[in-house]
Amino acid sequence: MAVRFRVENFMELDADIYGDWSGQPVVLLHGGGQTRYAWGSTTETLSKAGFLVINLDLRGHGHSAWAPDGNYSIDAYANDLRSVVNLLGRPVALVGASLGGLTSLIAVGEEPRAPCSALILVDIAPRIELDGRDRIIEFMCSRPDGFSSLEEAADNVTKFLPHRPRPTDISGLAKNLRLGPDGRYHWHWDPAFMEGRIGDESYNPERFEQAAQAIDAPMMLVRGRMSEIVSEEGAKAFRRIVPGAEYIDVQEAAHMVAGDRNDVFTEAILSFLRRKLA
Repeated sequence: MAVRFRVENFMELDADIYGDWSGQPVVLLHGGGQTRYAWGSTTETLSKAGFLVINLDLRGHGHSAWAPDGNYSIDAYANDLRSVVNLLGRPVALVGASLGGLTSLIAVGEEPRAPCSALILVDIAPRIELDGRDRIIEFMCSRPDGFSSLEEAADNVTKFLPHRPRPTDISGLAKNLRLGPDGRYHWHWDPAFMEGRIGDESYNPERFEQAAQAIDAPMMLVRGRMSEIVSEEGAKAFRRIVPGAEYIDVQEAAHMVAGDRNDVFTEAILSFLRRKLA
């Protein structure tokens, strides 16, 4: 079921809801530059297991509204998440990939704290590899003129992600693109989202560490073993400050774990949610 959540400045965020309303809510928060279609079959699997799944497009992404003031700060994203949780009216489990994970840390670990029953970070931690982050940002900004076809966009992705086989059916890629008035395909985010992000050194690991330490809900880190964002050292640093957190290192997966190894990823988070929320 498609729904819309109204947050600050009367902005509306689009989401799909799966499962029965009586189930434990699980909110999925994709990474920067992605959309709510990034999770593959995870939504269906979780809903069939009895969870109420809220799969959200972040502001400026997918079908959600673009920020009229161009505010795509971590605080803006965290406030959006707090609004969504308040509208749901009960504690939620959060599954956040990259930007979605950082958003979750701030929304739950800083005041006013969003009620949270469990938190899963997907290839993101307080301390990341800035070179890897900048490489991803450069890819995202590399085609401001868009693509002439889905085939051209697919070729671009395959070049950036050589470890992932190029799919024979690329029609699903259309969900992550928008057809502009110029007749070309553009990534489905507000171009203002990327402004000033290349070379941005404002990332504050100490803030994210403090937020993580303040969270009393069960936590889990899912890392892609080939990740260019979360190194083994970054994962160890996270586990030192949150010693009770569970950890899984997914083989043959890079930063986009859910897309690279959706089967392993989904099985891991489903097991964690069942054990912690039973």
